[in-house]
Amino acid sequence: MKKPSMKVLLPLGLALTLCGAAASAENNERGRVLYGLCVHCHGEQGGGNALALAPAIAGLGEWYVKGQLEKFRSGIRGLHADDIAGLRMYPMSQMLGKDEDLAAVASYVANLPPTSPAPTLSGGDAARGKARYATCAGCHGAQAQGVQPLGSALSRLNDWYLLSALEKYKAGIRPADPARDPQAAVMIGLTAIFPDTQSMKDVIAYIETLRE
Repeated sequence: MKKPSMKVLLPLGLALTLCGAAASAENNERGRVLYGLCVHCHGEQGGGNALALAPAIAGLGEWYVKGQLEKFRSGIRGLHADDIAGLRMYPMSQMLGKDEDLAAVASYVANLPPTSPAPTLSGGDAARGKARYATCAGCHGAQAQGVQPLGSALSRLNDWYLLSALEKYKAGIRPADPARDPQAAVMIGLTAIFPDTQSMKDVIAYIETLRE
């Protein structure tokens, strides 16, 4: 069998590359348009808004953003009566009815330049928090950079949001359905290492030292 000549292969390769680039650009534009649903709370650059209970999301792992949106859309997360922020996210997620739309938004958010949220909490002891964070490092990384598919990057999240998340896990508010969310169920168990708010602030103070 005669092998294709380089004259044939080179144009074919170029055509495939151009098709891939066009598809990527189209998906990015789709994600940008759909992200308009998120702008009011999370901001155009994904920097978050404490008043809207919306954390910074720019630059978070695509796998994580997509996973959380799927959980909101399915009701695994966001339907607990005491989860005000979650109850806002649930109806928004329903507007991403197609899996392709959800994936496009996740990709767009992941490619936004990461932000560095200003600290808002006080009273945390980073030295005490460092020892406590050792329990978290296996899933979230030694530098809080996240470990796919175990845990998200914590160093890019607002300190107030981290405190809120820990409090929700400990109170059983997040997720709405632990039986359908094994990862969150693990988090609920791990909150046993946080006996009080002070211990949570300590570990968050340490995470603040890991920001890039």
